[in-house]
Amino acid sequence: MTQFKSAEEAAAAGKYVRTVRSFVKREGRLTKGQAAAIERHWPAMGLSISNGQLDLTEVFGNNNPVTFEIGFGMGHSLVEMAKQAPERNFIGVEVHEPGVGACLMAAGQEQVTNLRIYNEDAVEVLKQCIPNQSLDCVQVFFPDPWHKKRHHKRRIIQPEFVELLVAKLTPGGTLHLATDWENYAEHMLEVLTDNSDLRNLSATNDYVPRPQHRPKTKFEQRGERKGHGVWDLIFSKQ
Repeated sequence: MTQFKSAEEAAAAGKYVRTVRSFVKREGRLTKGQAAAIERHWPAMGLSISNGQLDLTEVFGNNNPVTFEIGFGMGHSLVEMAKQAPERNFIGVEVHEPGVGACLMAAGQEQVTNLRIYNEDAVEVLKQCIPNQSLDCVQVFFPDPWHKKRHHKRRIIQPEFVELLVAKLTPGGTLHLATDWENYAEHMLEVLTDNSDLRNLSATNDYVPRPQHRPKTKFEQRGERKGHGVWDLIFSKQ
């Protein structure tokens, strides 16, 4: 079998090589409410990779700082953050369509207007749609820990991905991660610390207390009742 040094080299030879994605897109089954929310709110709040690189001022109609969240789940905490911070704009990316529907339904109920949604792969959204140095904050809360050691390479927080995130941050912008897996927290800390463009905002140079602007999820509250820990990391772009 011919070995290619890159996907581009393979493509030039007429061969397809599968590239790593941040997530596998999952359709799932929509409830009637979620389907109705997508039909009603997607025209105003939905974004697509096919739209190409965004002009964020045009998208939101203002120059407010932008928070970008990757993997918002059912979107309840994202909607709450957007509602509590009308002076900021929010973009959420989620591959699970029922989560997109639930998020849009909650946004409609709360009359949130400073939120836009992608139902796409986060890596491709970042590469194709988000201008460099345009995001004030990037959030990745409770990503899949891939807890088995042989699956650790599938974790989204890896040096190459962090470099992509840093490129999209404004100078002084922040990268905020959270996980309830201590081993993943240690991995996150190592990867972020190794990036010379980032500075840890922790007073102890490791983790920070949960900031008030990050709401606790039901999952997190349930874990805390069972004695599970949660680790937040906030680094700023130098």
